[in-house]
Amino acid sequence: MVYSLFSKLKQAPISLYLVYVLVYIPWGFGMNAFGTWAEIAKFDAWWQVLTCYGLYMIPISILLKGKPFLEQYAYGLIAMGLLEFGGYYFETSYVYPNNIVEETFNIRNFALAMALFFAFYFPMGNWVVGKLHSLFFQKRNHS
Repeated sequence: MVYSLFSKLKQAPISLYLVYVLVYIPWGFGMNAFGTWAEIAKFDAWWQVLTCYGLYMIPISILLKGKPFLEQYAYGLIAMGLLEFGGYYFETSYVYPNNIVEETFNIRNFALAMALFFAFYFPMGNWVVGKLHSLFFQKRNHS
């Protein structure tokens, strides 16, 4: 099973990884900037965007690529739940007090709300990356 996971990651073309990086990394910096601006939550260090979006979310996205939307979301929810829990437990993410998410869903539901939201990144990100990858790297017919 582990071999098949690594096999899928190794079989993905470098062009696919490139598109994921070009989409996910700016997306991550944008979301971190928005979370800071809106005073919801933020990473403690800028480089966490690279580790979270690049080293964590891209491989998971590739493993989920091609699966049905709800399956991607369900697996994404597990992945993001673990990430959100770890970020707040180890205090590598900062949650602004009395933020809009806490005010709307209650402080006890903050991490759950964040995981439920960010789990959409996997099916949504795979769709965007798939469209861009086929647009820029599809085999051209020279008829």
